[in-house]
Amino acid sequence: MTGKATGTPVERVEDERLLRGLGAYVDDLVTPETLHAYFVRSVHANARITAIDVEQAKRLNGVRAVWTGHDLGDLNGPLPLLAPHPDLIAPRTQLPLAVDRVRYVGEAIVMIVADSRYRAEDAAELVEIDYEPLPAVVEFSDTGRGRVHDDVADNVAAVVHQSRGDVENGLAAAPHQLTLDLEIERSGGMPMEGRGVHATWDRRTGRLHVSDSTQSHVAIRQGLSRILDLPLDRLEVVAPDVGGGFGTKIMLFYPEEVLVPLAAMRLEAAVAWTEDRYEHFISANQERGQVHQATVGYDADGRLLAVRTAFVHDTGAYIPYGIAVPAVTGTHLPGQYHVPDYAFTGRVIYTNKPPVSPYRGAGRPQGVFVMERLIGAVAKSLGLEPSEVRRRNFVPEDAFPYDTGLDLHDGSRAIYDSGRYAKGFQLAMQHADLPAFRARQKERRDEGRFTGIGSATYVEGTGVGPYEGCTAALNPNGRIVVEVSVPSQGQGHATTFAQVAADVLGCDPADVVVRATSGGAGAVGHGTFGSRAAVMAGNAVAAAATTLRRQILETAAEFFECAVEDLTIDHGLVRVAGTGAGLSLAELATGANPIRYPAGPAAPGPRAGGDAPPIVLSATEYFRRRQWVFGSGAHVAEVEVDPATGKTTLLNYVVVHDCGRVLNPLVVDGQILGGLVQGIGGALLELFTFDDTGQPTTTSYLNFRLPTIDDLPPLVLDELQTPSPWNPLGIKGTGEAGIIPVAAAIAEAIEDALEPLGVSVHRMPMTSQRVRHLIATSTPLPKES
Repeated sequence: MTGKATGTPVERVEDERLLRGLGAYVDDLVTPETLHAYFVRSVHANARITAIDVEQAKRLNGVRAVWTGHDLGDLNGPLPLLAPHPDLIAPRTQLPLAVDRVRYVGEAIVMIVADSRYRAEDAAELVEIDYEPLPAVVEFSDTGRGRVHDDVADNVAAVVHQSRGDVENGLAAAPHQLTLDLEIERSGGMPMEGRGVHATWDRRTGRLHVSDSTQSHVAIRQGLSRILDLPLDRLEVVAPDVGGGFGTKIMLFYPEEVLVPLAAMRLEAAVAWTEDRYEHFISANQERGQVHQATVGYDADGRLLAVRTAFVHDTGAYIPYGIAVPAVTGTHLPGQYHVPDYAFTGRVIYTNKPPVSPYRGAGRPQGVFVMERLIGAVAKSLGLEPSEVRRRNFVPEDAFPYDTGLDLHDGSRAIYDSGRYAKGFQLAMQHADLPAFRARQKERRDEGRFTGIGSATYVEGTGVGPYEGCTAALNPNGRIVVEVSVPSQGQGHATTFAQVAADVLGCDPADVVVRATSGGAGAVGHGTFGSRAAVMAGNAVAAAATTLRRQILETAAEFFECAVEDLTIDHGLVRVAGTGAGLSLAELATGANPIRYPAGPAAPGPRAGGDAPPIVLSATEYFRRRQWVFGSGAHVAEVEVDPATGKTTLLNYVVVHDCGRVLNPLVVDGQILGGLVQGIGGALLELFTFDDTGQPTTTSYLNFRLPTIDDLPPLVLDELQTPSPWNPLGIKGTGEAGIIPVAAAIAEAIEDALEPLGVSVHRMPMTSQRVRHLIATSTPLPKES
């Protein structure tokens, strides 16, 4: 790196356009000629379809097509299984349109295409479907009540298991042992923009253009090419402006992402679909949903000797993402702590609920919740502060790289590359000032107020491989165009990647344009998920910019008839050291053009000799690495609980994070804060609920409350920067970091606040109703005399 752009709080270049209402989201692409799709969805969680009658719907004026699964032919096969794995026992994925069986409320059965959304919805009212309802598997205890898939007798989709050391002997030999039953329930990403697809078929060229509100448009393009049997050179897929993803939009594929492009091809027209919020509640993928029985063995000093957890994971009606979420829970559960003997076993269970795929955090919040609740219980049993038990168990700095002895679900090893866990936690506790809080707590308890403090730490495996590509080119106007394959949903790629390229090329970040490509050599990658964009694409940008820099210097050396070593690039000017000679990047690009057009007065002349090879001022490079890099951090929450109402109020919050070298502090802080807000929602407010028949009972924001600015406490946000030795930029991802430990920290704080009432918190989210129930069913501790 040669410049000083990275590490500085450059304001996001994306924001002005978006704030002025100039964003182009999927719904903005609709024209008066666009046809609109709508889907008739199941009203039962588990049922056989005995008949479908669409004749009246077909006859409605303005309806262009009404399709059932039978109308799709061979295209109505199971959608892709994204990540096959040996631990999958009975993997099942959804059909684009259900034919003879539905397995959750909201599953698509009939597709209607009409001149308007209103007409399509009118036609949907005319579709008649006869069902034979079946017993719904809603809770884990319902697994003997019915089958989600007829050929999966026990509803078990997979079993994940790993261990290090000898956990049974470790537990048996431990001086102390305790077991907790813990639960964290369903929630979801709730992006501001729902899912949406717009597709156009050009019958003159036989080309399909798809705009998809997705986190991985390149993968969608590759998959559609296979599913629709359409060559890649006739298929373009772009992710326009995307109004939030949070994992909800990394699903590959939702049925609509196949059916809308298919409709465009068959009808030779533009077809669009954007879900409404009700559709999102019932048919978009969800996450969390685990129940653990966790056991810890420890000594009298609070040192952890062995941990074992057996858990069940709710994967919903299908398992499109394989074992990713439960495997991440198991491999991330030990976190920052050295536990000599550890084992996890997770049973992945089908239920009659929407399918599960990663939501921000992707299994990590569940693991952290379990580990930190165990630490809290160990501390309580020994009469220690939980913070002291944490200090005694951190992986020491001299242990890095630290091999956890566990394998990640993509086959790579979970090895922590670098970290300063004890220092980060100490910094967080300094900000929280535990002694001062304990003094305030005593005073408040004397006043009848219940306040508490809780902390939690985490690690976050980031930079999921195996590669990302980038193309960097010098335009004739002197600007650098950088094309990457990771679309942005608010992460600030256009700003951060411009900073990386500018540092390498010696220009201003404002002179770098970042685009998410839809084709070409640079369009090979995986997408934006798993806190990987900065690590994988950022290093690819640096690599492509480095090659482009070499090309620029070699071209300038020819023009100036000097050695490359005599040249520098600074503020977009290529100069010969020790002389006044120099060229702007625009002048250099013009001179490299064989016809020298458009030529300015200072443009260099053409190279001598007609047989000179063409000048290339464009480079495509890839960053390849299979090994993840691990960020880390510590959170401290201070709360007050009103026993009468059960309401929990956050009084103060501290975040200390370590994502390696920080490229842009403003962007990183925004990611951390956004994750924290979602974490608060998941800890206190948000909960998907279903009745005994599998009917969703949270289908709007009237009963699914998102956090607002009023729920945010005063915040201290601090950082360490421990560079990763495993990539040239020294960076680690941070997109999910803010959400991971929030539930665990708040759970400990609530339990600390309600200690006089004998409350133990073993379940999240901790809504007001649940707090009141805990208080009512707990036994208060004897008052001190």
